[in-house]
Amino acid sequence: MQYQSTRDPNTVVSSSEAILRGLAPDGGLFVPQEFPKADLDSWRQLSYPELAAKVLSLFLTDYQEDFLRQAAEQTYGAAFSGKAGWVEKVRDGLFSLELWHGPTCAFKDYALQIMPKLLVQAKKNLNRSETTRILVATSGDTGKAALAGYAGLEGIEIAVFYPNAGTSEIQRLQMVTQTGDNVAVYAVNGNFDDAQTGVKRVFGDPTVAQELEKRGIRLSSANSINWGRLAPQIVYYFYAYFRLAEQGAVAWGEPVDFCVPTGNFGDILAGYYAKRMGLPVGRLVCASNRNNVLTDFIRTGVYDARREFFKTDSPSMDILISSNLERLLYHVSGDSAKVAGWMKDLAKKGTYTVDAGTLAAIQQVFACGCADDAVCAQEIRQRFEQDRYLCDTHTAVAFRVAEQEHRDVPMVVLSTASPFKFPRQVLRALGGDVPESDFAAMAALTARTGCPAPETLRTLDRQPVRFNTIIEPSEIRSAALR
Repeated sequence: MQYQSTRDPNTVVSSSEAILRGLAPDGGLFVPQEFPKADLDSWRQLSYPELAAKVLSLFLTDYQEDFLRQAAEQTYGAAFSGKAGWVEKVRDGLFSLELWHGPTCAFKDYALQIMPKLLVQAKKNLNRSETTRILVATSGDTGKAALAGYAGLEGIEIAVFYPNAGTSEIQRLQMVTQTGDNVAVYAVNGNFDDAQTGVKRVFGDPTVAQELEKRGIRLSSANSINWGRLAPQIVYYFYAYFRLAEQGAVAWGEPVDFCVPTGNFGDILAGYYAKRMGLPVGRLVCASNRNNVLTDFIRTGVYDARREFFKTDSPSMDILISSNLERLLYHVSGDSAKVAGWMKDLAKKGTYTVDAGTLAAIQQVFACGCADDAVCAQEIRQRFEQDRYLCDTHTAVAFRVAEQEHRDVPMVVLSTASPFKFPRQVLRALGGDVPESDFAAMAALTARTGCPAPETLRTLDRQPVRFNTIIEPSEIRSAALR
């Protein structure tokens, strides 16, 4: 399997090279040149690690299958407490794919616990011995998951940039208390888009690459712009479908819809790859919060990031420039020149408009909707009072949009974070008194619902803070060179 840039079909690399580079030299994203076909009948009874190895082996063809099997077993075993790909019935026809049973209590664990193994092996596959410096822009969950995955690995350094005052307190503490001599964390004055744009500029700056090369260092990324982040997320769509079929919730071969709380468009794009591989995915429903740039785009074909940015109770979705959408645009248009033009317009003007054919192709697969904080608070309360199901603020966005877009087929909501990562917001939605401290709120939320908080979150306030540097977006370049 070879990979090419979304902006230049002449830039072609192996899967190892795609994972090691992260971003194509022209600023495009690497995409597979074909969609491999799933063997649904032989996969349906596999364990989660076995299924992960099968799916990844179709995309990472320059990796040994024995390595992929071992990496999957090491990743999705004890660290996920036996709940990898866990599907919970909420009520008839509505299910929650709980993706937060990993070590950092967010869906990013599915990729960022195995991706470090893939990157280290990529260097071996390519006979590369330089130090790899990973730069990560995060709206909250990616930062901790990446830090946890890469901490302590030989030959790897990682720097994470998050929006100052733009994450939950739990998310911030997860990052700034991270141990390891090879990690660094920076708060950026601005929003996630400021951090992401700053990191992208570093990747596109040849003077940075030249300076680091003198020191035997090459850059890479752990954001979902990296194919090594996206590929592992394809697996849980298959696993969820198999579990629904096993439970009799869907007849084998009949469609299932998935509703995904969406920020950078990587998680929902993984569902698109699963569909193209042959999984009976009906519709992929893109759920946005008040920063509803994707809702407007899917409805109109106009992507316009020139709008007010809102800080919401679902901060991981507070994004106006959804990088992975570029991959979808390439797949549905098949035209790298068009994609390059749209991305140039976005960079220069803050907006672009796709042609009617491209929009129609997107609308055949994707539906959309959005919900603000007040509506999501209502959803949290309703799901708990009516179904005894406790969800976080991001999942609540998806539940509300799923309700709006529900058809006469099973609907699976991707639950992307533990409710205890946002305890004050969830407790407030339930109508309880809300303490100032997130940790007191965790205890109160457990008392209110009977649901235990994950120990890794409960004990965060006992960990020493290691990182407290605040920088401007213009200083990301110098931080990357430290």
